[in-house]
Amino acid sequence: MPDTSGEPAVTVVVADDQSAVREGLVLLLGTLPGITVAGQAADGEEAVELVAATRPQVVLMDLNMPRCDGVAATTRITAEHPETKVVVLTTYADDVSIIGALRAGALGYLTKDATRAEIGRAVQAAAAGQAVLDPAVQRRLLDAAVRAPEAVPAAAAASADAGADSGELTPREADVLRLIAEGQSNREIARTLFVSEATVKTHVNRIFAKTGSRDRAQAIRYAYSHGYALPT
Repeated sequence: MPDTSGEPAVTVVVADDQSAVREGLVLLLGTLPGITVAGQAADGEEAVELVAATRPQVVLMDLNMPRCDGVAATTRITAEHPETKVVVLTTYADDVSIIGALRAGALGYLTKDATRAEIGRAVQAAAAGQAVLDPAVQRRLLDAAVRAPEAVPAAAAASADAGADSGELTPREADVLRLIAEGQSNREIARTLFVSEATVKTHVNRIFAKTGSRDRAQAIRYAYSHGYALPT
């Protein structure tokens, strides 16, 4: 579908070893405004090569593929082409698959029962640097955190002011992290909290530093594993 908004279309590579699924996704993406398919790959190796050749903004990545699986391909793409964001679209929603994909650098994670609109939103969000997780995936992350809770930071009992220096999140940073986990952009967070976008960026940078996160996907994992966010 042609984009009449005047904004450049988001370029996407589709990687899936099942030709019927891959071709169906290409057709589906072609019906979404603001999205154009840059190419399709039948396995992870082809996906890596295609990303190098076309430099898409987003890869829609299956996990279980021959030669080079989705996690390995995601690791290589995020390392070699950090400007390209990966959204996993798979039938698997188990702890190993989810955590493996997110650790590899995937910014989004959807299961294959996602709707056309959900896939479109995830692609657009990833292109903008925002994470989108399927609700079932959010629940699995929370369940995993409950089953294997991480150690409470040594400064957990410190005051909010002391937290700014100790590594513990301040109440405002906790609010920002919760909103990040809800999928809000910096602009949306600024509107929600009635602060400037520059202030939000400062909070986000501090959150990344304190939680050891390199991107929003890792910050979201931290939010769920430490109780700052609950599944919707």
